[in-house]
Amino acid sequence: MKKQLFFLETYGCQMNFSDSEIIASVMNDKGFEQTDQINQADIIFVNTCSIRENAEQRVRKRLKEFNAIKKKNPKLMVGLLGCMAERLKDQLLNEEKLVDIIAGPDSYRDIPKLIHIAESGQKAINVLLSAEETYADISPVRLDKNGIAAFISIMRGCENFCSYCIVPYTRGKERSRNPQTIINEATDLFNKGYREITLLGQNVNSYLWNTENQKVDFPDLINQIAQINPKLRIRFATSHPKDLSDRLIEVIKKHLNIARAVHLPVQSGSTEMLKRMNRKYTREMYMERIQALRKNIPDISISTDIICGFSSETDQDHADTISLMEWVTFDYAFMFKYSERPNTTAYKKYPDNVPEEVKSKRLTEIINIQQKLSLLSNKKDIGKIFEVLIEGDSRRSKDFLSGRNSQNKVVIFPKKAFEKGTYVKVLINRCSTATLFGEVIEDLK
Repeated sequence: MKKQLFFLETYGCQMNFSDSEIIASVMNDKGFEQTDQINQADIIFVNTCSIRENAEQRVRKRLKEFNAIKKKNPKLMVGLLGCMAERLKDQLLNEEKLVDIIAGPDSYRDIPKLIHIAESGQKAINVLLSAEETYADISPVRLDKNGIAAFISIMRGCENFCSYCIVPYTRGKERSRNPQTIINEATDLFNKGYREITLLGQNVNSYLWNTENQKVDFPDLINQIAQINPKLRIRFATSHPKDLSDRLIEVIKKHLNIARAVHLPVQSGSTEMLKRMNRKYTREMYMERIQALRKNIPDISISTDIICGFSSETDQDHADTISLMEWVTFDYAFMFKYSERPNTTAYKKYPDNVPEEVKSKRLTEIINIQQKLSLLSNKKDIGKIFEVLIEGDSRRSKDFLSGRNSQNKVVIFPKKAFEKGTYVKVLINRCSTATLFGEVIEDLK
C-alpha cells in the first residue's frame, strides 16, 4: 500500500512552529510521511495564526492557490489547523469549500481520526479547547534541519486577556508541562547535538507546576535546565513585563549559558494606552523592570513589540511611545499597526477609530527610529569580543559563516575549518543595522 504523504505549511509565531513539530510527530507515528513537494502530497496542512488580520489574509490567499492542485488531484485533502481554525470554524466550512479538516490547537492528537472521517466524504472538525493538554508526552519532529537550535514548548494557553488579543480565546487557559518532561527533552536535544534551545509560552514567566509534592516556577525551571551542560545555550520567549521577577533576573545573571537577551513586549509607551490594552503595568513600572535588567546584567539585549494606532491613541500617546523607545534604546523591535480582532474586549468596547493614514504615518516613524536605535546598538559592539554559536553558512555567501551571540544578534565571519554547532570567539570590526561582522580569534571546541 502506498505510503500517504503530507505537506505542512506554518504561519505565525514560534509557538506555531513548535506546534507544527508536534503535528509532524503525530502524523509520523500513524505511518504518514512528510514531503516538501506539495504536488506529491495526499494531504496539505496549513497551521495558522489569528493574532493579526494580515496573517489570516495570507492563509486565505494560500487556500485559493490549493484549488488548482485539488483540481488535478480530486482525492487531495486540505486541513486547516491552529488558531484560525478554532476562531473561524463555521465560516471556513461555508466559505472555503476545499477545506476537509479543521483542527484547533488542542486537538492535534485527533488529526489521524479526522483524516479517516474526511476520507469517507464528510467534513471533519475538532476545535474543542482543553484545560489539560500540553502534548508533554509527544517527542516533536524537528523541522528545522540545522540540528543546532530547537524550540521547547513549556506551557500552553494564556490568561492575561490583553484587550486587543485573540490568543486566550483560541488557545484557552494556561497550563504548564511537568518540569521533568521539559528537562528530559532539553537533555535529549543536547545529547543529539543541539546547542541552543528556546523555551516557549505565551507568557513563560507565569509557568507554574504546582502539585502536592512539587512546586516549580519559571526561575526554578530555567535554573535546572541551565545546569544540564554549560554548552547548552538557553533562550526564552515571551516575557510579560508584569511577571518579570527579580528572581528570574538573578537566575539569568547566575548562569552564563542563559542568553543575555530578553524579549519584553511593551506595546505602548503611554500609560493610558496600556490601561486600555489591559496590560496590567504602567510606563513607569516597565521602565523600572528595564532598569533592574540593565543594573544586574549590563550586557543584556532587550527587544520588544510595539502596536501603534490602538483605539483613541492620541498624538501625545504616540509621542510617549517614541520617547520610551529612545529611553530604553531597544536593540530590536517587532512593530505593527493595530488590527482589530473580532470577539476581543477591544472589539466590543473600544472603537478602531485611528485613521489608517495616521496609523501608517506613526508606524513609519516608529520603524525609522528603531532602525537608528538598532544601528546605534550594533555600533557599540564594534571592538567587542563575543562568543558565537555557529549555525551554518551565511545566506549571502558560502565563503562566510553565520551564528548568533548571547544577545541574539547575527554575527557573520569568514569561513575556516570551523564546525557547525561549535562556539567561537569573534572580534567585531563592523556592522549594519541588522548584522555584526567580525573575525574569529579563538575556537572554543
